[in-house]
Amino acid sequence: MQFATLIPVIRRLALEAGDKILEIYESPDFEVKAKSDASPVTEADEAADALISAGLRAAFPDLPLITEEQADSHALSARTFLIVDPLDGTKEFVQRRGDFTVNIAYVEDGVPLRGVVYAPAKNRLFYTLADGSAVEEIGPFDKDRIGETRAIRVSSPDNTALMVVASKSHRDQATDDYINKYSVADSKSAGSSLKFCLVATGEADLYPRLGRTMEWDTAAGDAVLRGAGGQVVRFDTHEPLTYGKPGWDNPFFIAFAPGVQLQK
Repeated sequence: MQFATLIPVIRRLALEAGDKILEIYESPDFEVKAKSDASPVTEADEAADALISAGLRAAFPDLPLITEEQADSHALSARTFLIVDPLDGTKEFVQRRGDFTVNIAYVEDGVPLRGVVYAPAKNRLFYTLADGSAVEEIGPFDKDRIGETRAIRVSSPDNTALMVVASKSHRDQATDDYINKYSVADSKSAGSSLKFCLVATGEADLYPRLGRTMEWDTAAGDAVLRGAGGQVVRFDTHEPLTYGKPGWDNPFFIAFAPGVQLQK
C-alpha cells in the first residue's frame, strides 16, 4: 500500500461523508430504524456508507472492504483490508449530542496502520500521515488540500492524578468499578471513537471499554492513537488488540498512554 496515496483519499471521503451526515443531522427530522441487533440506524449511516464505499472501491479496487452497514462484507476473511464505520455514535446522532464520528482505517496483519476519525459536528479531524504519525488538522477543511496540522502525542501520565474518559452511552457499574481502581483527577464522558482521539491528544490518559464493540468501531481511532504513541490492549490479558477476528467482534479493551500502570 502506498500510504501517500491512501491518506488523501480517506481524508477526503471522511470529509465528504461528514458533509452528508451534517446535512441530515441539521434537518428538522430524519428516519431512525432498528437493525437486527436492535441498534439504531439512520439515513445518515446509510448515505455515508454508500459514499465512502463507492470512493474506496474506485480508488482501491483490489482491497477487501469491511463496513458496518453492509452485512455481506462481514463474511470476508483477509489479512489486509479497509474497514469503515460511516457513522460511529448513532445514539449520539439521534439525540443530537454531536459526539459522532466518521471512521476509515487500513489494517494489515491484524494491525490498524493508518486511519482517519472525523467529528463533523465538533469540527475535529484526526488522522495518520503517510509516515504513521498522528495529527489533528485545524479547520476550515479543504477536501482537496491538507491544511494546517498539529502533531498530536499522548500525555506523560501522573498515576496519582489520571485523566479518564469513558463511554457516554454505554457506561455501566463495571466500568465505574474498574475506573475506581485508579487515582483519578478527572473523568469525562464522550461518545464514539472520539475517546481514542482524546487519549491521542493528551486530553485523557486512559479509556477502558467493558462492553461490546466491533472492529469498525475501533480501528480508525486505534490507528490514530498508535500514531500518537498510545496503545490499545485486551482487557483480560493486556495483549495488543488485533483485527481480522472471526465475526469482527472485539473483546473488552483498554486504550491508554504508556506510563499508565494498568490494573487487572
